[in-house]
Amino acid sequence: MKMAFHGAARTVTGSKHLLTLKDGRKILFDCGMFQGMGKDTDMLNRNWGFVPAEVDILLLSHAHIDHCGLIPKLVYEGFKGPIYCTPATKDLATILLEDSAHIQEEDAKYINKKRAASGQPYVKPLYTSEDAAKAMQYFKPVQYGEWTKIGDGLEVLYTDAGHIIGSAAVHLKVTENGVTEQISFSGDVGRYRDVILRSPETFPQADYILLESTYGNSLHEMQSTTPDQLLYWIEKICLQQKGKLIIPAFSVGRTQEILYSLNQLEIERRLPSLDYFLDSPLSIEATEVVKRFPQYFNKTIQKVLEKDDDPFRFAGLKYVKTVEESKQLNFRNEPCVIISASGMAEAGRVKHHISNNIENSRNGILLVGYCEPQSLGGRLMAGKKMVSIFGLEHEVNASIGSIRSMSAHGDYEDLSQFLACQDPKQVKRLFLVHGEYDVQKAFKQRLYQKGFVDIEIPELHYEIGLS
Repeated sequence: MKMAFHGAARTVTGSKHLLTLKDGRKILFDCGMFQGMGKDTDMLNRNWGFVPAEVDILLLSHAHIDHCGLIPKLVYEGFKGPIYCTPATKDLATILLEDSAHIQEEDAKYINKKRAASGQPYVKPLYTSEDAAKAMQYFKPVQYGEWTKIGDGLEVLYTDAGHIIGSAAVHLKVTENGVTEQISFSGDVGRYRDVILRSPETFPQADYILLESTYGNSLHEMQSTTPDQLLYWIEKICLQQKGKLIIPAFSVGRTQEILYSLNQLEIERRLPSLDYFLDSPLSIEATEVVKRFPQYFNKTIQKVLEKDDDPFRFAGLKYVKTVEESKQLNFRNEPCVIISASGMAEAGRVKHHISNNIENSRNGILLVGYCEPQSLGGRLMAGKKMVSIFGLEHEVNASIGSIRSMSAHGDYEDLSQFLACQDPKQVKRLFLVHGEYDVQKAFKQRLYQKGFVDIEIPELHYEIGLS
């Protein structure tokens, strides 16, 4: 067997790991899009490092675009195999890939308008809405906790990873020449104290582990709750400064946690009487999908549901669906809260809101999830005083804040707890993926102390024999 790392290798996005068996069959773990990589992003997303038509099976951990976003391109370029995932992941991927395709088409249209004026050749989108729809026919849902035969000598098990609805760690048993070995891919590991979701599950002993490491050198804040921190920023920006609070939020995961936290403030009668705009059709759709899978919620939410049939709605919440309605928010002078995608502020309506409000010192921008350092959100989080948005330089006068405790990724204690079900001596090799290199090096040292012996941090397109 050989494993090759074609994404999320010493970087956080673009998750793609290709297993080649002795008989030549190829199994791909995730097929994610690179995001927030500056001018290199498009090039990285157009070059695979492998031949899509040669891939036999795709094992998808969850529906975030940096894990599933290139599936339509994979299918367009020749992949015809099954795509295994949980039912919730299939439902979320349906709307997320359709939205991603629309973004690709609109971006290409915008770029080609400029290229036409200068006589340059046109660019093609990474894929179209038609490609995204076609890709969905290959999805095959599997339930948590059931070993499923997916080929000769191949069985897969999905266990809850607690990251977003439907997220899973993927465990593959491979039997070759009478010897069975297990490869476990963590996907993205969630929090053991997540506000909404169940904790990550234990999993059978693995021979090889691919482990995400996004927050491998960090501990999330625990001294105050998310509702309290949101309330602080709402009072500071909207009540004291009479400005707009803009919250970039991923459509799946962070948006629902924000809505739930604001609902909690209303139940406690602490929510300021303001307009709260959810300005993202995708986030609205994703929230409806999340509601369809209450069995994945933790016990706290199950109790809330006994008294509140919709824990994601509250007084003052308004859905913004059309582009025209979104544009009208720019002319609004009254204080308000605008929640909009994307979480890294690299695309979507939130980028326009930031562009229109960042130079006004009354306003605030609150970042609530991981941001690639080169993304707009990453640059704001780093304290840049000037940022380029849509090719124009903007002075950063708005207040910039972040709530680190809202990350859907586990910190190093969560990741260590995820591995606690494993005997380190039986793990032949552990690969750290989905993380920044400096973070991974620090986490590697921590894992040595836990008893793991052979730990590697693969670089992009690195290939290694497993047995």
